[in-house]
Amino acid sequence: MAGCTAVSNLVVLREDAPGERRVALVPSDVARLASLGVRVEVDAGAGEGAAHTDHEYREAGAEVADPGRVLSGRRLVVGIGPPTAKVVDRLVPESILLSFLPPATHLDVIARLRERRATALSFDLVPRISRAQSVDALSSQASAAGYQAAVLAADRLGRMMPMLMTAAGTISPARVLVLGAGVAGLQAIATSRRLGAAVSAYDIRPEAAEEIRSLGARFVELPIEASEGSGGYAAEQTQEFVERQRELVASTVAESDVVITTAAVPGRPAPKLVTAEMIERMRPGSIVIDLAAASGGNCELTRDREEVIRSGVTIIGASDLPSHVATSSSALYSRNVVNAAQLLLADGEWVVDTADEVVGAMCCVADGAVLHEPTRIALEGGRF
Repeated sequence: MAGCTAVSNLVVLREDAPGERRVALVPSDVARLASLGVRVEVDAGAGEGAAHTDHEYREAGAEVADPGRVLSGRRLVVGIGPPTAKVVDRLVPESILLSFLPPATHLDVIARLRERRATALSFDLVPRISRAQSVDALSSQASAAGYQAAVLAADRLGRMMPMLMTAAGTISPARVLVLGAGVAGLQAIATSRRLGAAVSAYDIRPEAAEEIRSLGARFVELPIEASEGSGGYAAEQTQEFVERQRELVASTVAESDVVITTAAVPGRPAPKLVTAEMIERMRPGSIVIDLAAASGGNCELTRDREEVIRSGVTIIGASDLPSHVATSSSALYSRNVVNAAQLLLADGEWVVDTADEVVGAMCCVADGAVLHEPTRIALEGGRF
C-alpha cells in the first residue's frame, strides 16, 4: 500500500483498562495540533486520571464527545493500551488507530482489526533509528517507569535511602542493584542516586558499562560474554549463559536492600535473573521491583501487578508504574503522539505511507491487510 488519505480529525480515547490513568493527548498539545489544521475530539472523562478535566480540553479547542459513539469517517484514533474489543467495534474501515499494540501477544486484537478493515500503527514497533526517536513512546514511558520504580522502592523500604549522620549515630546508605541498563534501568539508577543510595548495576551489553558509571553507579562486571542483540536490545541467551549469570549475580543480589529489574527481550518472555533461592538469601525487609512483570518477570516469584512476600522480602510486579505518575507520563506520551501525527499529516490529510521507514515499521494492519510479517505468519498458522 503506497498510502492512505484521510481528513485531519483526531480522536482521543478514554482508557478503560483497570488501573490505567494516563491519557494519550494532554490539553496543551491540542493547540499544537490545531495549528497544523487538526480537529481534536476527546472522549468525555479521558483525562481525569491524569488530572486533566473536560473543561481544560474545551478551553484548548477540543470537542468533548460521548465515549461510546461509533467513530464514523476517516479519523486518527489515539490511545494508550492495546484496544479492547469494545474500542475496535467503534472503528470503521477508514479508521487509523495509533497506540501501544504488541502484535505477538495480541493476535486476537490484530485479527479483529483485520476483520474491521481498519489500519493500526503500534508504538511497540517503532524502529530504533535516530529519525524515530521523537515518536519512541516505549522509551518515554520506560523513563517514567524507571523513575517511579526508585521512588516506590524508597517508599516501601523500611530504611532511608541516603547516608545520614546525626548525633545519635550514622545511618549507612541503602544498597540498590539495578539489573538491565536500558532507558528504564538508567532512569532507576539516576533517581536512586539522587535519593542518596549506593547503586550498583548490571547489563549483559558491555557498552552499557560506561553509561552506568557516568551516572555514579558501580558496574557489576561478570566474567561471561553474552550474545549481541540488535536495535539497542539484548539478545535471548542460551540456558547455560543464564545459569552462569545467576550464579555470578547471586551474591550481589543477596547484599542489596533493593533490586530493580528491567531486563527484556522483544517478543520473548523476560529472562529469569533472580531465583527464589536468591530471594531467600536477601535480608528481611528488602524490596524487589520487577519492571518486566508483564512479560513474565525477571524474578521467578513475580506476579504482574501483585505483591508477593517470601522470607520477609517483598516482590512487586510493576508493569503499570507509568500510570502512577500519570500526569507526567501522559505529557511525554502526548508529545510522542503529536510527533507521530506530524509524520502522518500531508497537506491537511492523514497519509499512512508504508514506504516510510518509520511509519511502515509501525504499521501492523493497513485497510484489513496484516503487514507485520511475524504477525501475518502467526495468523495464517491458524492461531486465530
